[in-house]
Amino acid sequence: MPHTADSTEELALRAAKGDSEALNTLLETIRPDVLRRCGRFLPCREDAEEAAQDTLLRVARKINTFEGRSRFSTWLYMVVANCSRQKYRELKRRSAEQPDTIEPTRHVDPRTTSVIAGSRIDLLEALERLEQKHPHLVAPLVYRDICQLEYSEIAQREGIPLGTLKSRLHQARREVRPWLTDNS
Repeated sequence: MPHTADSTEELALRAAKGDSEALNTLLETIRPDVLRRCGRFLPCREDAEEAAQDTLLRVARKINTFEGRSRFSTWLYMVVANCSRQKYRELKRRSAEQPDTIEPTRHVDPRTTSVIAGSRIDLLEALERLEQKHPHLVAPLVYRDICQLEYSEIAQREGIPLGTLKSRLHQARREVRPWLTDNS
């Protein structure tokens, strides 16, 4: 039986209350979507798969923190974004620490081989820089520009007025724009 958004929300609420069967069904249900969303962040399929596994593990471990104040999909978007960004940081660190032990195909800069992959790498770099400079601006940017959530849903999720959200989003976009167009 295909799961609808409502049934996924119900599974998440049941899992958050400790229902292990609901959690198992939830994880199976969201697996394809999680992999697809991780693939939006990470250009290499293997990396996206690892981030997806990390995401599913984090969902399983942290589902009890889901309170149902916003939609489960909203909560899940942020888990996906955080796990993908963590995987990117790990890959970047590993590459810097052991540049000669990484497979030759990993030395290819994706910015020179794929416009889509390059834009994802640039975005991950920009999010890293934004988080260091203005951590409170990252979530609004990820929710709106990557996850494409509605303004009202983001404001509710962040617990801030709509005007504050729009201001933060404007500031975040202004901050990352030069980093996304700078090829240095």
